[in-house]
Amino acid sequence: MPKKFDTNPLDPDFPEKAKAAATADVGGYTSPQSPYKTAEFPTAPPSVTEDETRRFDEAEFNAYSFHGGPAPVAAYAAPAAEMNRASSRKEERTGLPEKWLIGLPYLPFKIGLIAGLILLLIIPKEESKVRFHAAQGLAAHVGILIVITILGIVGNATDLADLGSIIFTIVTTIMLIIFAIKAWTGKPVHIESVDDLTNWLEEKIGPLKT
Repeated sequence: MPKKFDTNPLDPDFPEKAKAAATADVGGYTSPQSPYKTAEFPTAPPSVTEDETRRFDEAEFNAYSFHGGPAPVAAYAAPAAEMNRASSRKEERTGLPEKWLIGLPYLPFKIGLIAGLILLLIIPKEESKVRFHAAQGLAAHVGILIVITILGIVGNATDLADLGSIIFTIVTTIMLIIFAIKAWTGKPVHIESVDDLTNWLEEKIGPLKT
């Protein structure tokens, strides 16, 4: 029994009773149930083998459309080497074999210069192979004419330039003949030094409207 002046009037057993009551409340607590459920992910993704991956051949790929239209040419364009190769197929506008048309622009003595310009003016854009060689042959002739002109101007001051012009003319003539033969026989012809001029000529000189 507590004394009259006891500063702790609480029941000595109160701490134990309070602790027991708190334990009982926690043990009987039930968390609210949520209608939502956390998504469960598979412990391991399904294995995908190479056999299960579908592979498309070129025909199937071309059958699909891009934004409602046919697949762009760049998506299945032939390699650059194929662009340079000639065939015996006749070009519709001229009726001449393709391999002859791509060989004409490389003929020396300005024949190829005229042929390349005419082909660019009459061959449609769809004939990209013929137009490429027409532009490349024309670019080669233009480059040769520029060098010969410069050598001719310098030749007024020294005979050495005249000799250089003669040698350059002989070398470029042989080179053009080799290019023409390679084109006619179906071998690739690529003059890297005139790539920029070739692209510019092919773009700027379009077929005349009929």
